Amino acid sequence: MGLGRIGRIVEETNALAPDLVLLLGDYEPAAFPILSKVDRRELAGRIAGLTAPLGVFGVLGNHDWEHDPAARRRGSGPVAVGAALAEAGIGMLENQAVRLEKNGRGFWVAGLGSQLALSLKGGKRDWRGVDDLPATLAQIDDDDAPVLLMAHEPDIFPQVTQRVALTVSGHTHGGQVNLFGWTPVVPSRFGARYAYGHVVEEGRHLIVSGGLGYSLLPVRFMRPPEIVLLELG
Repeated sequence: MGLGRIGRIVEETNALAPDLVLLLGDYEPAAFPILSKVDRRELAGRIAGLTAPLGVFGVLGNHDWEHDPAARRRGSGPVAVGAALAEAGIGMLENQAVRLEKNGRGFWVAGLGSQLALSLKGGKRDWRGVDDLPATLAQIDDDDAPVLLMAHEPDIFPQVTQRVALTVSGHTHGGQVNLFGWTPVVPSRFGARYAYGHVVEEGRHLIVSGGLGYSLLPVRFMRPPEIVLLELG
């Protein structure tokens, strides 16, 4: 995904005139080999072209951590691409919540740290996260304003309380390959349960985007890239 395509995605998003833009992580490449590397500052500069009256907010994905070995050794940020996006004016949230208002009514946007940020134990793919859901929700200091939770990986959803009105996630690419409803590979310990779309469990709502790129292999089948427009009321 080159700078030209990123610029076109920004233009298409702005044309939707959203009140708020949420970026769900994995700005760094997730496919190998990388044929042409995009400079992080140039990437951030293009993404900074997004405009919305209530702001543009983002969280980091597991591949963003993967591309910063120093942050992984420390077990904490800042992560290189996250720092570049923050410097460009994007509100990067890691286990943080901010209160916003629309038409005089308050609501919260919370961002969770990646649940798959670290895999440093003897090369065993023993993933550890930097997510802290209780600490994130503890920052919300009123009882009635709705909460929108950004979580790159949707696997956190069973732990999300009724206090959160909507969780939005990415990570799965909608399965990336969809064979008439069957998704053979989904990067989730829940299999296809949270692969894509609108999920309702016990009155709680999750929306998983199909994303814009791909993981590992440059293949998508019956799961095209998408910009998701949500209308909430």
